[in-house]
Amino acid sequence: MKAPVKPMMLATALLSVSGLVNATEPAKYFDYPHVFELEYAASPLFTPDGKQVIYERRSNDIMHDRTHISLWRYDIKQGTHRPLLSESASVRNPVISPDGKKLAYLSDRDGSQQLYIRYLDTGEDAKLTNLSYSPGSIVWSPDSQQLAFTLFTPVSEKPLFTGMPAKPAKAEWAPTGSYIEKTNYRFDGAGYAPSGFSQIYVLPADGGTPRQLTFDAYPNNGDLSWNKAGTHIYFSMNPSDNYAMEVMSSDIYQIDVKTAQVTQITDLAGPESAPMLSPDGKYLAFRYVNDRKLSHQQSDIWVMTLANGKMRNITEQLDRQVDQAEWAPDSDSLYISYQDHGQVKLSEFSLNGSETSLNVTLSGQSLGRPYTSGQFAVSANDEIAYTYSSGTRPADLFLRSKRGKTSSISNLNEDVLGHLTMSDIQALTVTSSVDGKTIDAWMLLPPDFDATKTYPLILEIHGGPHTAYGPHFGAEIQLMAAKGYIVVWSNPRGSTSYGEDFANLIHHNYPSQDYNDLMDVVDGVIAKGNVDTKNLFITGGSGGGVLTAWSIGKTDRFAAAVVAKPVINWMSFALTADAYPYFSQYWMPGMPWEIPEHLWKHSPLSLVGNVTTPTLLLTGESDYRTPISESEQFYQALKLKGVDAAMLRLPGASHGIASKPSRLIQKVGNILAWFERYKTSSDDTSPSEAK
Repeated sequence: MKAPVKPMMLATALLSVSGLVNATEPAKYFDYPHVFELEYAASPLFTPDGKQVIYERRSNDIMHDRTHISLWRYDIKQGTHRPLLSESASVRNPVISPDGKKLAYLSDRDGSQQLYIRYLDTGEDAKLTNLSYSPGSIVWSPDSQQLAFTLFTPVSEKPLFTGMPAKPAKAEWAPTGSYIEKTNYRFDGAGYAPSGFSQIYVLPADGGTPRQLTFDAYPNNGDLSWNKAGTHIYFSMNPSDNYAMEVMSSDIYQIDVKTAQVTQITDLAGPESAPMLSPDGKYLAFRYVNDRKLSHQQSDIWVMTLANGKMRNITEQLDRQVDQAEWAPDSDSLYISYQDHGQVKLSEFSLNGSETSLNVTLSGQSLGRPYTSGQFAVSANDEIAYTYSSGTRPADLFLRSKRGKTSSISNLNEDVLGHLTMSDIQALTVTSSVDGKTIDAWMLLPPDFDATKTYPLILEIHGGPHTAYGPHFGAEIQLMAAKGYIVVWSNPRGSTSYGEDFANLIHHNYPSQDYNDLMDVVDGVIAKGNVDTKNLFITGGSGGGVLTAWSIGKTDRFAAAVVAKPVINWMSFALTADAYPYFSQYWMPGMPWEIPEHLWKHSPLSLVGNVTTPTLLLTGESDYRTPISESEQFYQALKLKGVDAAMLRLPGASHGIASKPSRLIQKVGNILAWFERYKTSSDDTSPSEAK
């Protein structure tokens, strides 16, 4: 283990490398202040006549430390790009009426998320709701006269104990305890759950009182779709008293808007969800998962002919994870995006299952790290608006004509990044030493890279573990490269976008040989040259935090590590994580108390006796997905062993640490400050290269 070059407080180190203070000359490279200046496009939709594209323009609000959303529109014929709703409040979830005259949206302009309508011919706005909770899954009726949505509806619960004596006037008693009996009692990012369920409501577009259609003792919070006549709404639910434990069970139903009578539509052995009626009203598309209790199960798109109930899986030949599906205007096909080798591709699938590639790649909805992402919309003229990000820019909006010509609609970040020297992403493939499988990876070289020099290297590991990185913009990796590091990220076994079998190589076996894949990637970068092998660093969040902690228990080749929001002990995780009904049934071969040896075998804590790598733990204090108690266990174990260790606790932060711009900066700044502390000069002893 190396001694630090010079001990320092992390906060001081952050300021010294951040560029947030004492700026005396124009910036040459991407730096921390630029995070607040980034924008990206999201949620495109066409007007019904196909002449305009409306989209969310998302930016970082430096004064309120949040993502601010405004709505912009692009006139395809005129080529004009103008704001539609741009104000200090944030607006989101735009949904245009079928007649093209009204736009429903959510806004917090009055302090809470409420439903509004804008009349597009006059620009007038009307507030439709004054609700205690925010509406979701908003959809217009076919005649543009009603809106349907889901809404959390509280219910009162009788306390367990009702015999408390009367409280004397002015007496100061302890607060009443919170009585919890439900299975799902807290959720990451939302906190402890109040009693109640999401229900379906309808509301006249001219205003009035929302009318509740469902009154169930189970949630109805998925996507909604009206039938062609506007008399029924399709939705998915699991009408079971044991719904909380049946985490992968739901069917499609329809509800009569007038009578509230519910009729079951599908009954497959697995979850059916996201119903979507075809434009001609003849077909119902929906998402289906063949539930085999695997840790990763890809969804397919099925289509039902409503006249006879016949169903067909139109993506049966596609061994990839489906992201988004939209009907073609003629109802003869669906446009479907899916993950493939770290990218999100777009194809057209006919109702008989044949695929036509559109040669379109989507990306750009993950601002912090280079995850696969992307959104699209289809016009009445078969034009496609979609988000796309180059490796050096967040997402802009692009347009694909019916003939296949693509063009950029927006250019949101040229003012911020155009004058900076940015690092271009380079692709790298390695062969796994485990079984010869090809592992995709990508890397950034520092700006103004000098091929005669060597540079420190950071291995950045994605979370999930069933997600995927790709050659996409990520503010975090760009910041690391701008500070003089070679940064590499990859898709080891377990990643999505390579088919179900590849993802399930770690089924009930995580972490395992995914570690070997990562070390092969590091060796592959080193083999290309220019890596200072004395200064190898490793970090990752969530599933990447698991693999970071696991890796430093397997090797001492890294000079320092930052373990972000990890699972350290699978037993404690299974009994403290918010989604414990899912994790215990799908990620584990049995209940935690039945398989302690299995869980311990795959817990990074089991390897802590091997760790010598200086390690920083980084977790949000309100993280209920990988609770901070996981980080505390590892921190205390490292301290007991005498390993250099520190812990950074982010107040109020949930699992999505970088959801606020300042937290993204804190995260990367402290990671780099920790690495800088342990960076060695050329005359220091090199760490072991043993795996």
